[in-house]
Amino acid sequence: MNSSILLIDDEEATRFGFSRYLSKVGYKVEEASCLSEAKEALQSQRFEAVLLDLNLPDGSGLDWIIEVRENYPDLPIIIITGFGDVPIAVEAMRRGADNFLTKPVNMADLEVFLRKSLEIGTLRRRQLIDKRLAKRDHTYFGESPAMQKILSLATIASGNDSPIVIAGETGSGKGVLAKWLHENSSRSSLSLVEVNCSNLRGDLLASELFGHSRGAFTSAVQEKQGLIEAADGGTLFLDEIGDMDVGVQAQFLKVIEEKQFRRLGEVKTRKSDFRLICATNRDLLSEARNGRFRKDLYFRINVFPITIPPLRERVEDIPGLVHHILKSMGYHSEIAQDVVDLLQEYSWPGNIRELRNVIERAILLSRGQPLTVDYFHGLDAAAKLEAPDPLPAGKYSDVEESHIRATLKRFQGDTANASKALGISRATLYRKLKKFRIIPEGHS
Repeated sequence: MNSSILLIDDEEATRFGFSRYLSKVGYKVEEASCLSEAKEALQSQRFEAVLLDLNLPDGSGLDWIIEVRENYPDLPIIIITGFGDVPIAVEAMRRGADNFLTKPVNMADLEVFLRKSLEIGTLRRRQLIDKRLAKRDHTYFGESPAMQKILSLATIASGNDSPIVIAGETGSGKGVLAKWLHENSSRSSLSLVEVNCSNLRGDLLASELFGHSRGAFTSAVQEKQGLIEAADGGTLFLDEIGDMDVGVQAQFLKVIEEKQFRRLGEVKTRKSDFRLICATNRDLLSEARNGRFRKDLYFRINVFPITIPPLRERVEDIPGLVHHILKSMGYHSEIAQDVVDLLQEYSWPGNIRELRNVIERAILLSRGQPLTVDYFHGLDAAAKLEAPDPLPAGKYSDVEESHIRATLKRFQGDTANASKALGISRATLYRKLKKFRIIPEGHS
C-alpha cells in the first residue's frame, strides 16, 4: 500500500508542485492549507508522514508540533521553511520534528528526506510495540491439543488483516484471545478498541460506534468521536456481536465494505482503516437462518472463525491455568494435588472466568495460609447440584467402578487416554483405581 502523506502549506503553487511530484513517485497526498484543515485531516484518516509549513494563516506550525507528537508519537514530521527561518526550524526539531527543508525545495532531496523519515516512523512503531510486549503479561492458552490448535490458528490470523469471529461460551477467554491477536499483529502499536454490543441498544450503540455531531439528538450537547474512528490504524473488537440490533448491523456492514462512515447528524464521510475482531457466545449461522442476524454481515465477518472449547472439555489445562492465575495474583506457593483434583472434577459452567473468581475467593479466605480443599468447599455442593438423578446409596459407586473398568478395557489399560475419555486427571484416575482395587492391563 502506498504511503499517505499530509501536506500542509498555505501556498497553492507549492502544494501543487509537491503533490504532483510525490504522486508521480508513488505517494498518496492529502493537502491542507491551514492548521484547522490539517487537524481535521488527521482526525479523519491515518498518515505515514507530515510535511509542515511553519507559517500558516490560522496559527504557527511550530506550536502545533508538540500537539502532534503527543497524539501521534510515531508520525514523522518534516518542516518546510524559508531560508531565513533556519533557527526556527532548528527549534521545531527540538520540539519533535524529524527534519527540515528550506525553500525552494529540491524534489530529489525531498524524496530522500521523506524516505528516511518513513524509516524513522517504522522504527518508532517497532519501539512502541517492544515496550508494550515488555509490559504485558504472558498469555497462557493451555497445553491440551484443542488449545494448541487454537494457538496455531491464532498465530496464522495474527499475520493478516482478515476479519475474525471468536466463538465460545461466556467466560471461555474470547476477550483474552482478541487482545492476544491484536498484540501480535502489525497494528499492535495502535489501539485495541472494544465495544460490548450486549450493553448498548439501537441509537446508543450507533452513537458509540459512529460518533455524533452536536445537536444530532436531544442529549447530543457536543460532538463525539465514535469508536470506529478511534480504532483507525488499530483493531476494533466487537464483543457479543450477536446481540447487535439488526438496524445497526446494516449500518456497520457498509462500514466494513467501504471503510467509510458518517457520524450521526453529519453529512461528511470519514475514513477508518481498522482490523475487525468479533466475539459471540451464540451460533451466528443459526441466528442468521432465523432472521436474528443479517446473513450478508455473517458471511462478511466470518472469514476466519475460531471456536474456543469450554473448560469442561479440556480439564487437562486446569493445572496450568491454576498456576498462571495464582502467579498473576502474586501467589507463589504450591497448591496441593487434592485441590487440583477437586478443580478438575468440577464442570465449570462459568469457564475460566469462574475458575479465576473461585481461586481469588480461596486466596481471600486463606489469609496467607496454604490453599486447601477447605477453601473450595462450595464446589462440592455445586457438583452435587449438577449430578443428574442420584442413584440409591451404594449403586453410584458400582456404576462408577463399572464405567472405569469398561473405559480402561477400551483403551487396553492406557491410563492417559482413559483419563481423558473419563474427563478426569490421571491423578484422580489412579486414586479411583486404588479405591476399587483395579489393576490396568499390562500392570502387575
